[in-house]
Amino acid sequence: MTALHPHSTDVLKTEYQKSVASYWNNNPNDDRVNTKLGEVDGLYHHHYGIGEPDLSVLEGPEETRQERIVRELHRLETAQADLLLDQLGDVRPGDRLMDGGSGRGGTSFMANQRFGCQVDGVTISEYQVGFANEQARERGVAEKVTFHFKNMLDTGFETGSRRGIWTNETTMYVDLHELFAEFARLLEPGGRYVCITGCSNDVFGARSASVSWIDAHYGCNIHPRSEYFKALAANNLVPVAVTDLTPATIPYWELRTRSELATGVEKPFLTSYQEGSFQYLMIAADKVGR
Repeated sequence: MTALHPHSTDVLKTEYQKSVASYWNNNPNDDRVNTKLGEVDGLYHHHYGIGEPDLSVLEGPEETRQERIVRELHRLETAQADLLLDQLGDVRPGDRLMDGGSGRGGTSFMANQRFGCQVDGVTISEYQVGFANEQARERGVAEKVTFHFKNMLDTGFETGSRRGIWTNETTMYVDLHELFAEFARLLEPGGRYVCITGCSNDVFGARSASVSWIDAHYGCNIHPRSEYFKALAANNLVPVAVTDLTPATIPYWELRTRSELATGVEKPFLTSYQEGSFQYLMIAADKVGR
C-alpha cells in the first residue's frame, strides 16, 4: 500500500477524496488494463477509446491474438487523446496547459510533444504522480512536463496562468461547480477548457441500473449531462463545440470484450450506451471575461 504523503491532508480534504485516492493507488485489476496497454509504446492512458477498430486483429495466429487486441485498444485510446488535443486550439510553445486528473500522464506527454509547451498534471494519487514524473525523466521532458500531488478543485496555481485545461474522464469524481470555478480562475481570458466524460442522459429519466453499476465499480458519481452545462455557464465557460462520442466509442468496448484483460465493466458500458442512458461527451468551452 502506498504511504500517505506527509501533507496529504492538505490535498485530500474529504473522506471521499481519500477513498478515491486509495482506489487509484491500490487497484490492481483496472490498473492491469492501463499498464498492459501502456507497455505498447510507453504512453499510459486512464481513459477509453474511439474510432473504428481494425478487426483483422481477431484473425491470424491464436497465440498472438491477445497481443494484437491490446495494441489495437491502445491505438483507439491514443486516438481519443489526439481528438481531445485537437480541441485546444492555438497553443504556443510559451503557453502553459494543465491536465486535471492526469493519471499516468499519457495525454500530458502527447500535449507537450504536439505543442512544445509547459504541461502540469495534477492528481490525488501519489502513486500516479511518482510514476508519471519518472516517465517524464525517462522521456527527457521533466523540465517541461511535471506532475503534482494536488487536488484539481484547489490547485494553488496562479490565477490566469493557463492557456488551456482538460479533463479526460475525471469529472465524475468531483463537484462540477467547484471544479469549473477553479478552472475559470486558472484560465486566461479566452483560454480553452476541454472535457471528455461519460454522463447520464437526462432524457432517459432516472439513472439506469447499468450507470449505477459503473458508479459502484469505480466509486464515482456520474453527473447528468445537464449539470455540465449549468456548471459551465455559472463559471463564465461558454461551450464552442459539443460532440456526442457515444457511437464512436461503442466499437472500442465491443473489441474490449474479446480481450483477456476484460474486467467485467464492459457489459454495463455497452448496455448503457446502446440503450441511451449513458453518453460519451466531448465539450470545448472558452473562458469569457476576467
